[in-house]
Amino acid sequence: MKIATIIISVIALGLAIFNATKVNLEAPFEGESMVALITILASLCAILMMLILRISKRIEQKVKKRH
Repeated sequence: MKIATIIISVIALGLAIFNATKVNLEAPFEGESMVALITILASLCAILMMLILRISKRIEQKVKKRH
């Protein structure tokens, strides 16, 4: 599970960086720039969800060790 979350996070980070190059800074909310911004936001959400999953798995392991 740890490897899968890392791979997904790296892919999402790469996607966010790629789409950051597609944003037109003169008109960021028009055309392809809007799609790029939405994709960047989705990528950051995916990274956040993977971090939450990894933290919850660590907590689960620590709770199991106590019992």
